[in-house]
Amino acid sequence: MILLMEIEALRSCLLKKQGAFEDFPFGPEVMVYKVMGKMFALVFWGESSLRINLKCDPDLGMHFRAMYKAVTPGYHMNKRHWNTITLDGSIPDDEIHAMINDSYSLVVRGLKKADRKNLAMTS
Repeated sequence: MILLMEIEALRSCLLKKQGAFEDFPFGPEVMVYKVMGKMFALVFWGESSLRINLKCDPDLGMHFRAMYKAVTPGYHMNKRHWNTITLDGSIPDDEIHAMINDSYSLVVRGLKKADRKNLAMTS
């Protein structure tokens, strides 16, 4: 059973990212987090386990998959650039936060120069 407290802590972490917003384009069980209209995280909470899809460098993604059983190729995503992480407690919180930070950074780096400039001006 997924605890509301766990979901709220995750939401808070994701929404603290500069320019981040939450969307529900796939229904109420999938929370999508975007920056400047680009996804950096998807949270699946309507199932038996809390899972998050995060963008990652392909080599780092393979490293995490080899290191943690809870990390698998991105569910319904480009499996080279996205991982699905089951938040079952087997991965330290600081590692999860680092994965979230990396995902956000990769998406921001991929934005158009004008969008990065606009993002830098938001508070």
